[in-house]
Amino acid sequence: MRAKDENKEWIIRERAIEMIVHEGFDGLSMHKLARAARISVSTIYIYFRNREDLLNQLYTAVVATFVQHSMRGFDPDMNFESGLWLQWKNRYEFVLRNPLHYHFSEQFRNSPLIKRQDDAPEIVFKNAMRRFVANATEKGEIVDLPPEVFWAIAYGPFYTLVKFHLDNSTMSGVPFFLSDELLQLTFQRTMRALRV
Repeated sequence: MRAKDENKEWIIRERAIEMIVHEGFDGLSMHKLARAARISVSTIYIYFRNREDLLNQLYTAVVATFVQHSMRGFDPDMNFESGLWLQWKNRYEFVLRNPLHYHFSEQFRNSPLIKRQDDAPEIVFKNAMRRFVANATEKGEIVDLPPEVFWAIAYGPFYTLVKFHLDNSTMSGVPFFLSDELLQLTFQRTMRALRV
């Protein structure tokens, strides 16, 4: 058995993400991936059992990086406004630094390919966020809302602006750039909707 090369594994992962973002899941075959990574098909199987394993490992790694980035400086016990703003800033920074990874995770999250795991970084992240929201509700910093309504209000505006920014276009086709000022304005309006 050949030894694993971290650089080759990274190239395989990055080319696979690029192919999926640009061509969709149907555009990813092991042969096309091998050509794009300039390696043999058999080399891919040193790192991944099959296509499904590759996809799940890619998603798990991207989510782990996103969670790590999102949680920087965050504490579920912190003041709600400060904590939510930190979440927005951390998430925005991740998206700007890793637009392909963000696109890939959104595609994968909304596909039937995803396999949920209880120990996945996403579960740890969601548990921290549940505690954060429960603490804020108990302290009277925000109104008590059903979880789906809370997430729609707290993050819906953020992800809509991120989509416009990445597409460089609004729904009406007007060019769009998300500035810090627009992000802050949207955040303040979001906070008004969440406060008691």
